[in-house]
Amino acid sequence: MKITQPAIAGTMESSDCQVTLEEGNGKIDFSLQSDVIHQYGNEIRKVVLDTLKKLQIDDVRISVVDKGALDCTIRARVEAAVYRSRKQMDDIPWKEL
Repeated sequence: MKITQPAIAGTMESSDCQVTLEEGNGKIDFSLQSDVIHQYGNEIRKVVLDTLKKLQIDDVRISVVDKGALDCTIRARVEAAVYRSRKQMDDIPWKEL
């Protein structure tokens, strides 16, 4: 799957995260801001990269601003941003993910 345009999903509210992505330059360029980066930064990174792998994305610039989101929320925000970037609003394979 290819990122075709910039997209954002999520908010800056407590217990959420904001995911911004745009077309990459041949690799995954990952940026993370979080108040709990020292405690959960590795887990957040793992969730984001695993989600991108499931979506077959390997060329993207992705930025996550975490405000205490759970793993399921992070995963949902990454998925939403990817589908928004492709303008895919129908036939989203939620069960497969």
